[in-house]
Amino acid sequence: MIKPDFPKNELERISCVKKYNLLDTLPESDFDNITSLVATICDVPISLITLLDTDRNFLKSHHGIDIQESPRDISFCGHAILHEDNIFIVEDAREDIRFKDNPLVDGFKAIFYAGVPLRNTDGLALGTLCIYDHKPRQLTKLQKKALITIAKQVINLFDLKLNNRLLADSKQELLDRNAELNKFASHVSHDLKSPLANIMSLTSFLKEEEDNTLTEASVEYINYIEESAESLKNYIDGILIHYKANELLNADKEYIAIDTLFSSVQRIHLLDDKHFKTTPNSALIFINKAAVTQVLINLVDNALKYNNKPNPEVVLNYSEDSNFHIFSVTDNGNGIPANQQDEVFKLFNNNNQTDVSGKKGTGIGLFTVKNLVKKLNGTITLQSKIDVGSTFTFTISK
Repeated sequence: MIKPDFPKNELERISCVKKYNLLDTLPESDFDNITSLVATICDVPISLITLLDTDRNFLKSHHGIDIQESPRDISFCGHAILHEDNIFIVEDAREDIRFKDNPLVDGFKAIFYAGVPLRNTDGLALGTLCIYDHKPRQLTKLQKKALITIAKQVINLFDLKLNNRLLADSKQELLDRNAELNKFASHVSHDLKSPLANIMSLTSFLKEEEDNTLTEASVEYINYIEESAESLKNYIDGILIHYKANELLNADKEYIAIDTLFSSVQRIHLLDDKHFKTTPNSALIFINKAAVTQVLINLVDNALKYNNKPNPEVVLNYSEDSNFHIFSVTDNGNGIPANQQDEVFKLFNNNNQTDVSGKKGTGIGLFTVKNLVKKLNGTITLQSKIDVGSTFTFTISK
């Protein structure tokens, strides 16, 4: 018997084998189906998918025998990966000096062997797709071709599982980073709100103080501070709403009457029936109430903020089709220019519009709304005319 040598690129090869993370893993039907098929095609009792580790031959799939690994120094596969040929065949191991007196020949009657090295795209042989028989024999051309072809599919399966694992790892890393960012944004935003509130209170106190001796320029500076503080407050509130929005998606669905849903939005905005209108509808719908309510609140808030009419009006409507709940929020406000309507849902895009108090928006609200609707498997669209008003229509998957 002759022990197999190590390939010249053994360190690189072992590193690659470990990268696939298949050593010492449990049996998988994807691989077992392959070895069963190969045994049938080649008409042999034993078929294996092997991975050559540092000192052992790990059997990722073993059809016809119960062992899961064997020493590398007695393995046929150790010899197979040293050859550049597509297939390595030993017709009668008892007559081959490399395998004569090999424990596998004596103990398992491994007399015939054929193995195809499992080479990755870099040409590194990770292991083999191989077959054994208990008697000398030969393979037909079709059997050889089938064995070589199926070995390529084994490598494809290796690569697929590797890519899936790397993708899952990347996804988890992104989830972890997003959670950290969420926590950071929430923490910083809360910490900023307290000193910001103090600034706003102090500037207001200075302006209202009796016997105020502030110069006209000083009052103007204080006004600038107030405006900047108010703008910063709006950004902080927008950030908090945006990061809390994802938490709403975890809420369970529940039944709620459409009238009740719309009334809750009306109460939050303290609107009377003159300014807030709906079509009466007591039907029950099964939705994520928390998320849908937040979308409606944001849209109604925008409808009121960007409305310079003496009698601002908001109309909420509901309809449905076989797959979606359909909501619309219509106002008689300022409207949005046609060339800006495709941009309104982008983060930090405010289209240079000012609200009723003369302040510019943050461009966070509609971005948050679109994200929520998208994650509820719906879409949102806008129709708008200058000085006539806007209608935002969004769908929620049933």
